[in-house]
Amino acid sequence: MSKPIRKIMCIFVQMEYMMEQLAKFVSDHLGDDTSKLLLARGKWPEIDMDLAVNCIESRRKLKGKVQDWFENPRLIFPAKLSAEQCSSSATGLYKADLAERIHTGSGDSIGTEESISPMSLLSDSNGVPGTSGQVWKIADLTGGLGVDSWFFSQRASKVLYNEMQDVLCNAAVHNFRVLGADNIVVSNNAVGNASEQVSPTVLLSEFGPDIVYMDPARRGEGGKKVFLIEECTPDVLTLREEIFKISRHILIKLSPMADISMVCDRLGPTCREVHVVATAGECKELLIWMDREWAEEYHIHAVELPADYPESEPSVFTFRPSEERGSTAKTVAMTDLTGNAFLFEPGKAMMKAGAYNLVSTRMDILKLGKSTHYYIFADSDKINILKSLGKVYEILRCQPLDKRTMKTAGKDFPKAEVTARNLPMDTDTLRKKLGVTSGDDAHIFGLKSDSQGNLILCTRRI
Repeated sequence: MSKPIRKIMCIFVQMEYMMEQLAKFVSDHLGDDTSKLLLARGKWPEIDMDLAVNCIESRRKLKGKVQDWFENPRLIFPAKLSAEQCSSSATGLYKADLAERIHTGSGDSIGTEESISPMSLLSDSNGVPGTSGQVWKIADLTGGLGVDSWFFSQRASKVLYNEMQDVLCNAAVHNFRVLGADNIVVSNNAVGNASEQVSPTVLLSEFGPDIVYMDPARRGEGGKKVFLIEECTPDVLTLREEIFKISRHILIKLSPMADISMVCDRLGPTCREVHVVATAGECKELLIWMDREWAEEYHIHAVELPADYPESEPSVFTFRPSEERGSTAKTVAMTDLTGNAFLFEPGKAMMKAGAYNLVSTRMDILKLGKSTHYYIFADSDKINILKSLGKVYEILRCQPLDKRTMKTAGKDFPKAEVTARNLPMDTDTLRKKLGVTSGDDAHIFGLKSDSQGNLILCTRRI
């Protein structure tokens, strides 16, 4: 073995030893007060206490988010912001399945008319997620903590993890070794077209990825949050054409706060699919699939991941923006609220996706108002499919909203959740007027109906 190689091996062994010592310290002090650890740093001179505290606080943020990583005491997480912004296990797995579907289904029926239905699942017709048996590679240009790269490695043949921060790259080398992910290559480069950056062409040419993935940093100067795609780092708008020279497909993760229409207009006609991913009652992220050979209208998939995903399949409502623009919701009439009826509240993915009118026409349910995105239906056969896309309530009482009905509702349902929409009062004000406390499975809604004015609906969740 030559002297340079021996020197490199010695450095690697030394770094691994330091990583293992740091991991043990973090595991032993995970429940400690970090401010006290900083004050007592003299007790452990061999430990970089600032880094250790960062690792402790980062690991805490992964509890319940990436539970397998949280429970592995040998893993290192050196950046708290990266831990806050990284994918959860559910969304990471969904992205990996989507990436494999993109590869195996390229040029097939993905996102075509045939895939559009009230429950458009990732099924055989669209390329089943899972181990395809095909050789394919994906490059993660914004590796961060490495969660997405880790999930990609369970689907792809080879993964390029690239990250500009040295401390994250060093941790990634260690973590991927601990996890046994020997199909991940670690690269430490700032990607861009500036003189101090590495161009995507230089970085990717030799690796030859089938898909390039980016999760651009959504922090500007001074840590201020940014929402415009051109303000994120790296700037996808300036890099896309160069990336398209290497790879047909680009997959981008964006904040759930991003405006779908604005983003797709900025990215242009190569936008093929938008996935709005929600889990645990919260919209988690937007995924934009760009295909250099695509020149048609993009499709939006409102994805609700079940609690036991991937054991259970996600519920996906798929549509084209032009379908929504061309739809007119069926609205509630006075007679529609008499007798047995149910209330449908769309899930967070549905709300973000914006299929406000189309869900009414496609599912044959009645919308309360133009700006009140709640729906009435009487057919109990629709309950299960609508429950997979949001929440369904049995309407126990529906009356005009006034002082008398609020008093009666509060008396009859003293423990209930409360929601106000499109009213001259917010939810907290309505709760105070009702005089109820949280509890039970009852839910009182104050909603505006275009045909009947302000209503109070006493319901029970199904």
